[in-house]
Amino acid sequence: MIKLKNISKTFYKGQTAIKAVEKADLIIKDKEIFGVIGFSGAGKSTLVRCINLLERPDDGGSVEVGGVELTTLSERQLRAVRAKIGMIFQHFNLMPSRTVLENVLYPLQYRGIKRDEQLKKAKELLQLVELSDRLENYPSELSGGQKQRVAIARALACDPEVLLCDEATSALDPTTTHEILQLLKRLNQKLGLTIVIITHQLSVIKDICTSVAVMERGRIVEQGEVFSVFANPQNEVTRNFLKAASSLSKADVIAAKYPQILNLHPGEKFVRLSYTGQGVSEPLISTVSNKYMITMNILFADIELLDGAPLGGTVGIFSGEPENVEAALDYLRAKQVKVEVLADA
Repeated sequence: MIKLKNISKTFYKGQTAIKAVEKADLIIKDKEIFGVIGFSGAGKSTLVRCINLLERPDDGGSVEVGGVELTTLSERQLRAVRAKIGMIFQHFNLMPSRTVLENVLYPLQYRGIKRDEQLKKAKELLQLVELSDRLENYPSELSGGQKQRVAIARALACDPEVLLCDEATSALDPTTTHEILQLLKRLNQKLGLTIVIITHQLSVIKDICTSVAVMERGRIVEQGEVFSVFANPQNEVTRNFLKAASSLSKADVIAAKYPQILNLHPGEKFVRLSYTGQGVSEPLISTVSNKYMITMNILFADIELLDGAPLGGTVGIFSGEPENVEAALDYLRAKQVKVEVLADA
């Protein structure tokens, strides 16, 4: 388990103090995939670098990994702990003059094992990341996704228990990003790795994380299980991430800038429904249409799975007798559906 308590990190530019992280508390369970998301400058990379003390927190902060308090260790003791914390980065950090195999061999040279054992280990790791056919290639001959696979293999060389991923997919295209994330998920399941992912991409969190912390201006503003945080966001930053990623946010633009597209008639309402869990699978639209003698013209919908649970919504125009439309919306609210009337006639 990873426990961060009262973590602050201050940088100085001349006489000016810059708070990169401020009073952050975080608990990451063993073998889980934990995401830290925030816009640029939120402090997420600094926070994660405090986990292995690449950035040492200000006085008063506590960093505990596997039951060991890192801030009190000597440099020699800290090196031993860091060997169990692998890390990969956005720009791969491979040695360009060494082959794929030599890049993975590099950290093995300092483990006190024989050369043939080093070679065996390196080849096994490259097979694990599906690069057995690229042993003698140089980084310049690889795609971005292949370079990141090499970086992952190298990070696993010392059999870490924790893998820190600092914007590891930010330089990759969407298809390659998905492939790397699926690889990380398989490694989590096969090796029992605890994985901490830093990202500004909501899709990364949705793809593989089980828990998430949202950061803004150095502070953790919201955290919890991915589904609960995104199904019921409490902070404006979280809501902004969701709006930017969901097609449901287009409804606000239509209502504000292009009301003529809707061409609403008396008794009609332009409505956005947001629902989670069981509500997604219930035939709610059909039920209210029949029960209250109304119609709903669905303009678009967006439903997805977060950690195996459905989350989504529908945008459309409700038509019918005004009292029937209101009764239908009240029925949906009673079913724990979030109802937003964006425009009416």
